[in-house]
Amino acid sequence: MSPINRRSDRPVYKQVADDLRRRINEGEFAAGAALPSEPTLSEQYDGVSRTIVRQGLGILKNEGLIHSHHGKGWFVRAQRPVRRMASSRYQAELDQVGRAESERDATPFYYDHKGFEQFELQRTLTEVPADDELAEVFRVPVGTMLLCREFTFVFDGTPHRRSYSYLLLDMVQGTPITDPANEPWPGGTMAQLDSVGVRVTAVDEIVRSRMPNPDEIAALDIDDGVPVVAVRRIMYAGEKPVEACVDIVIPADRVVLYYRTELLDPRRGQR
Repeated sequence: MSPINRRSDRPVYKQVADDLRRRINEGEFAAGAALPSEPTLSEQYDGVSRTIVRQGLGILKNEGLIHSHHGKGWFVRAQRPVRRMASSRYQAELDQVGRAESERDATPFYYDHKGFEQFELQRTLTEVPADDELAEVFRVPVGTMLLCREFTFVFDGTPHRRSYSYLLLDMVQGTPITDPANEPWPGGTMAQLDSVGVRVTAVDEIVRSRMPNPDEIAALDIDDGVPVVAVRRIMYAGEKPVEACVDIVIPADRVVLYYRTELLDPRRGQR
């Protein structure tokens, strides 16, 4: 019996989406599996038009449940979001500073991405003058030279995030930090800064959501309608900003943000 009720106030294309969503959630179509063709779905749903079927599929695509391959059809998206540990990951990164390089994890990003088998870091390093925004972040004159590090993090063949990390050029010029061959650096940015005598003491993260721009859609293979999480990060040595990520961009269907805050008990003077 068809789940389509033509007397319902709910539009037919939404009924199609509702039933396909149910079938996916109940495991009829596993992660990575192909959905029936549009003509087959048209037959399954009481002979509705292919236009109606596509509208229903479009809803599920915007929800991040399915995606299309040109000429191959529709497939259930594998739901393997990155768990970004936020405050915990920075403590893990700081804990590596001071260890021998051989004892450090390959990169603190592995702390966020346990469970993925393959990691690739695409990187480009360039020298750029600080614009108004970056000059304000670093509290330096406009035009001060910075080292811009563009990173794209690819896990199991899927690009998961892109970031633009900036360092003051006069702080790192002539050091191994400026050589892209040294990325990923064991211990991450905190270990890099420690290698030039800069000890990170605090990290700010400002998180917002927005729609991706065309460049981000292409670089991260983002489906239509999927927003991104944009994380602005600033590292400090005392009161001085020493690194800025403007921004870390992650498709919202590929990340879970997890925060833990240790609280001081004012009655006992301890956590």
